[in-house]
Amino acid sequence: MRKIISVIPNHQGFLYKKNQLIRVLQPGIYKFWDWQNELAVVMLPTNRRLFIVTNQEVLTRDQVALRFSYFVEYYINDGQKILDRFDLLNEHNRYHSLYEVEQMIHQYTQVVWREEIAQIDSEQLNEQRTELMRELPTSLKEAVEEYGISIDKLMLRDITFPKNVQNLFAKQLEAKVRAKADLENARTAVATARALKNASELMKNHEHIKFIQWMETLSKIAENGKHT
Repeated sequence: MRKIISVIPNHQGFLYKKNQLIRVLQPGIYKFWDWQNELAVVMLPTNRRLFIVTNQEVLTRDQVALRFSYFVEYYINDGQKILDRFDLLNEHNRYHSLYEVEQMIHQYTQVVWREEIAQIDSEQLNEQRTELMRELPTSLKEAVEEYGISIDKLMLRDITFPKNVQNLFAKQLEAKVRAKADLENARTAVATARALKNASELMKNHEHIKFIQWMETLSKIAENGKHT
């Protein structure tokens, strides 16, 4: 019986005969004689992949419980290690070959994220989120390397605080905005008072201004006295 195997782009095919690896196939179409149905192939991607880990719980340094999610970008650098570590020849796993791999990455990355967030106060977490995990921990790199995996990036996706903490943060933000507005109003009042003081000093000894004031006074008297 002739068997046709198609290895799609950005993948490698690991060809097994009688459950023993005999060849690594690059993208292309392959034809083999398989009289006794002894051949099996496992496909592994060679390009970078991205998946999301959601709804993770963690405590911050100030003991605030929150939930977060994050992205993981990784690639397989050694398919043979993957095959040695996971039972991908199993008929079910062959068609879901990366599920167990990504579960393993999930477990390792979850630990380092929890350790990272546990060192930060809740108030500072949102400000520092872009700085988190810019450099991956060496322990994480070494752990996944044993599985033939390299992780390129860990990116925080979102953070969800409990409702009562969100309300406290909203009140704190409102107080900051109100204080800033009060400060601006105070600065405006001081500037106005300074301008009025300067104007009064100018008017005190200026002969032309005294004459204008004298004329205004005469006009008011004339109005009250019916132009007499």
